[in-house]
Amino acid sequence: MNITGRLTTDAQVRNVSNSKTVVNFSVVINDSYKNKAGERIEQTTYFDCAYWISPNVAKILKKGAVVELTGKVSARAWTGSDGQPHAGLNFNTSQIKLHGSGKKAETAKAPTGNSNDDEKDDLPF
Repeated sequence: MNITGRLTTDAQVRNVSNSKTVVNFSVVINDSYKNKAGERIEQTTYFDCAYWISPNVAKILKKGAVVELTGKVSARAWTGSDGQPHAGLNFNTSQIKLHGSGKKAETAKAPTGNSNDDEKDDLPF
């Protein structure tokens, strides 16, 4: 699944075990449409995102940046300290593409399994 949205805060790196780190950040997506009555309906969706590949990506994930993410979405539900039910969306991303930073877009992605970058393509064209 792909989503494109704006970061709501700077990314944060957390250590979850001795050898694992995760980059957490939140993305907002604003959408609008017209209903049957012709009224414009604004819809805002927040995703809590996690990137497990490299903590270095946190350096470029700053509040307000527009990112395109590839990954998997999941829903979660919990009861808050006030006893009220809450729900949210998680997005575990495997690829991050930064848009509109005034410089060339930067991309971070999961390894594809082919670690030999020196290997030539044998395509006939």
